[in-house]
Amino acid sequence: MDEGLPTILLNKGPALDEFMRSFQAADLLPQNKKEQLFARCAEIAATYPHDDSEIVSSHNDLVRPSNILFDGNRLWLVDWEAAFLNDRYADLAVVANFVATTDAEEKEYLHAYFGYPPDEYQLARFFLMQQIAHIFYTMVYLLLGSSGKPMDWSVDLPEFGSFHKRMWTGEINIADSQTKIIYGRVHWNRLSKNIRQARFDEAVRIVSGRHRPYFTLSTAGGVH
Repeated sequence: MDEGLPTILLNKGPALDEFMRSFQAADLLPQNKKEQLFARCAEIAATYPHDDSEIVSSHNDLVRPSNILFDGNRLWLVDWEAAFLNDRYADLAVVANFVATTDAEEKEYLHAYFGYPPDEYQLARFFLMQQIAHIFYTMVYLLLGSSGKPMDWSVDLPEFGSFHKRMWTGEINIADSQTKIIYGRVHWNRLSKNIRQARFDEAVRIVSGRHRPYFTLSTAGGVH
């Protein structure tokens, strides 16, 4: 499974089915948390549009800060091996984990990308893609880090923003198994916080109000 592809959770097909089955079989989360994870994934998948007008050339591997370089004048994205056409909000959501830590920074970030202030729909769609990324990275990094072995849930976790800041500066490398597990749990904690916010329900309302649902994803991991 390519680590850089959160939108797999929105794309109906064998790859998604196999991914969901693998995570179910690994039994990495307590049952109540796993049910919550799949429920939120199903809700977003039923809401998020399959919109060809938003499919653009995408890097798809910006979870690695080493792929984002700045020479003092210009930003460079390197290592385009995973690049293909994808939803524009996927790359935006992943990079925002490193550079947009407040609502004001998020709006400034999207303003810089679009060239004008984001409207409520763009903010809502961006927020839902962020939750898809949290779900995906929770699943992927718990799978990669655990290697099918029981995990120690007593380990204290860093705060989401500070963890990404340390990744950005190179202080943290998520190459080893324990750090992968921590990273997966850090995303789970952020997801759990975000879905309790009024903004989550509002984002679902705004996006679903503009688009007919593409497909639904059951809490058992099946696509319909």
